[in-house]
Parts: sequence; C-alpha cells; structure tokens
Amino acid sequence: MKSSTKKSGITRRSAIQSVLGVAGMGSIVLPQTSYAASPGHFADYSKVKITKLETFLVKPRWIFLKIHTDVGVYGLGEPLLEGRALTIQTAIKEVEPYLIGKDPRQVVHHWQAIYRHAFYRGGPILTSALSGIDHALWDIKGKLLNVPVYELLGGPTRDRVRVYGRASNAEDMKKRKAEGFTVIKTGVAHKNPANIVENPQFIKYAVDNFASLREAGGPEMDIAIDFHGNISPQTAKVLIKQLEPFQPMFIEEPCQAQNVDTMVDIARGTHLPIATGERIFTKWGFREILEKGAASIVQPDLCHAGGITEGRLIAGMAEAYYVPIAPHNPMGPISLAVGLNLAACVPNFLVQEQVSLGEGYLKNPFKLQSDGTVLIPKGPGLGVELDEALMKDKIGHDWKNPESYNALDGSVVDW
Repeated sequence: MKSSTKKSGITRRSAIQSVLGVAGMGSIVLPQTSYAASPGHFADYSKVKITKLETFLVKPRWIFLKIHTDVGVYGLGEPLLEGRALTIQTAIKEVEPYLIGKDPRQVVHHWQAIYRHAFYRGGPILTSALSGIDHALWDIKGKLLNVPVYELLGGPTRDRVRVYGRASNAEDMKKRKAEGFTVIKTGVAHKNPANIVENPQFIKYAVDNFASLREAGGPEMDIAIDFHGNISPQTAKVLIKQLEPFQPMFIEEPCQAQNVDTMVDIARGTHLPIATGERIFTKWGFREILEKGAASIVQPDLCHAGGITEGRLIAGMAEAYYVPIAPHNPMGPISLAVGLNLAACVPNFLVQEQVSLGEGYLKNPFKLQSDGTVLIPKGPGLGVELDEALMKDKIGHDWKNPESYNALDGSVVDW
C-alpha cells in the first residue's frame, strides 16, 4: 500500500466496502470471518523468498517444521511419520535446496515439483515430508494475506468443528462425557493380540467392553471403534457382526489397507460404516477406495496424505461418492490446526480426531466447547502460535513403534 493510504487511516476492509458501496451495493458489511486481526501496518510483500527450513523433535513423538522467509514471516508444519522421525528430518533436508530462494506463495506449484521430481513418487516418507512443507507454505500465505487458510480455500462452511476423545472402558467414557465430548473412539479390547482366527472368548471380551462403553455413554454418544488393521479379515467379520446391535459410529481399519478388495468384502457384509485412510497417501491412493466402495468414511491423515493441498482434493473426490471425511490425527497441535482449517471449508466433514488441544505448546490452546466442538481458528494462516518458552522441556524424543508378538509362539503381529 502507498504511504498516503496508510496515513489517511484507510484499512483494507473500509477500502473494499467503499468500492462495493460505489458499485451500488449500499451499506453491505463484509463478514468478520473474512479477516484476521489487523496487523496494524502494511508491509511490502511483493517479493518474498524462503531462506531456511528448520525441524525439531517435540515430545511425545512429533516433528515441528518452521519455514523461514526473508520478510520475517515463517510458517509452521507437522511433517510427522511415527517412529521414523530422523528419516523425515533427512527427507526435509533433501528437499530444502529446492525451496531456498523460492516464493513460498506458489503452494500448489511447489507441491507438484516436490512430488513429481522425486521420480519414485508417494509413499509414507516422501509424502509425509511434503505434507509438513505444504502446511507451512499455506501458513505463510495466509499470514502474508492476513487471512485464515480456510478463507483461501473458499471460506468457512461451518464455525465449529466436532472433535472426538478416547475411552478404553466405562470409567473413561464417563470422564470424557463429563468433559463435554459427544464422540469417542475406542479400540478392540483384548488380553492378548488377536490370532488370525479367534475364538468366542476373544469376541465376547471385546464386545462386552464395547457394550459397557455404550451403556456408560448412552444412546446419544457416538462411539467409533478402531480395529487398527491388526484384526484379520477372518476375525473382523465375526467381530463386526457381534458389534452391530450397539451401533458403532464407524469401524476403522477393519483390515490392513493394502488389499482394497478385502476391505470391500468386509464392507459389503455389514450395514455399519467402514472407515479407513490413515495409511493411504494422496488422491491416487484414495481413488480405488472410493471407486470400489471399500469405505463410506475416509480418514486422510493430513500429515501423511499430502497436506492441505491434497486433503482438499481428497475431500472433493469423496463428496462425489457421498462419503464424508474424518481426518486422522493422533498428532500435535499444528496438525490439529491443519485439520480444523480443512474441516472449516469442506461440506462433507464428519469429525476430527485429536489428542492435544495445544496446552503446553500453543500460546492460545484450542478449547473444547460444551457441545463437543472446537471453534475454527480466527488468526492468519493456520491460526496458531507456538509458545516456545513452555516447549523448552519438550524438545527431543526417541519414540519408537511398539513391537508386538504372538503370546503363544512369538511370531510377529501387528500392533
């Protein structure tokens, strides 16, 4: 902006509204959600360059990314791959030379370049690294334009986002309900990891636990159950049949995702919604899931599947199949902010996973509302700011994936 505009006290909002008034739209008032808090000055951002990519490990098992620019604005991302933190850091370092000196605002162009110039495309490592970079680039773009990311993607379709908590037993359920959650996710209760074909005792133990959750939560509580891909298709079919009277909100990952036709077979055998997606990457991975009807709820992980850029496309594909999205997110508060921005701007959103609202990490943590929702962020970019003073004792970790074995013969089983 010219200095004369600044001195006259004209703001962007008043200037636009003045133009609209001249155009014959009278005293129209632009919605407040279209603007972040006024920065108080107008900087020249006509030329912006990326100067550095910085990653740091954050307890309990996360990676945070900062992409710095030469105008003092930086973007935050979460390029996590659980149990492979050092591998992701290396992948980010390998991408850094491409980004240095580039304009961060060309988000989709950079996504295409990083993805396609790899030659060996996709996969959990490269796509997770790309996802975190994508988060940070959108954050920078929103901050430079002084609007939330969801405004750049068409504006909000909702003002709050339903989130879910976790409960393993009836006592947990009562606590979550008292906290205000209206959606809970649980796992398959077991004493030992499941065998390929399980007996009635295993099935009864798992079903009885779910029944206790239903009783404690009541009929108004939505309760999803995560099979985590560690229940075989042979046992999954039997277990799902026994769970049907308690009406789970959805059955998550009833089998491993590599064989879509196996999941299709399970989906056709039940009226319960089947959900999957945390180990599916990019639009190309979700295409077969949607085309074959393997799931009626998709769960792209925005730290793995390609970030905000790809998440918006996946949501659009899913909408064409009348399939909602329920983004997977057992990660940190930057990842949550990413999910909230996407949820805000897509029509076919169902529910958002979370494990941290940002206490001890963010200057202004998210807050669970009494209706079981979190309000969409209002700040520019992703709408979050790290509290680095509170994070000092959380830097560094060596988290590793659990290693599970069959209780009888010691053979490897999924965790």
